[in-house]
Amino acid sequence: MATKPSSNSAILEEIRIGLAEFELVVSSPPPPTTNVSPNSVSFFARIGPNLQVSPALTKAQSFRVHRVTGDGRCMFRALVKGMAMNKSLTLSPREETHNADELRMAIKEVLCDSDKERHQYEEALIAITVEESLKRYCQRIGRPDFWGGESELLVLSKLCRQPIVVYIPAHEHTRAGYGSGFIPIAEYGADFGKSSKQGKSKKAVRLLYSGSNHYDLLV
Repeated sequence: MATKPSSNSAILEEIRIGLAEFELVVSSPPPPTTNVSPNSVSFFARIGPNLQVSPALTKAQSFRVHRVTGDGRCMFRALVKGMAMNKSLTLSPREETHNADELRMAIKEVLCDSDKERHQYEEALIAITVEESLKRYCQRIGRPDFWGGESELLVLSKLCRQPIVVYIPAHEHTRAGYGSGFIPIAEYGADFGKSSKQGKSKKAVRLLYSGSNHYDLLV
């Protein structure tokens, strides 16, 4: 007989900080739902057969935090800001907003407007349709206050050929509620961080997820 978890609160805590692991056990996604709030909180879950996490991923790392405007675009803002900094470029506030919206609309184009390209992002589609229908998602992503999360990172890492690592504050990782530095909880597009025939390796963009669905940039 399988051992039951000691408490539901422990499970919920693992989900909250992004350490819970979900294994896809069916060949097709669960039936979509349409009763999800547009501002519902998203959590991280690795999707796919490989659920092993390297011990190195539990070690706190030190970075500087670059704060990002929390206007619903924060994940997209942090990403365009990070990609620009990796090229030694500085974006004006207007450019940052414009580029963030361009990323969001690029996702809409490949997932909602292109039957040809949509199948290339199966993991993102699974993550989306666990919570809501694709039709409902496509209606929401057109709005400038759309909140980005794991589904969008799955798409953008591939679309931009960009390695992305998401961190949480170390104190959120420890049961004691204290600690310094940042703990990586998810990685996307890792292969683009390696040199290949398709192009040179790219430096990862490091995002800080710090609750309330807000992202900042780590450098």
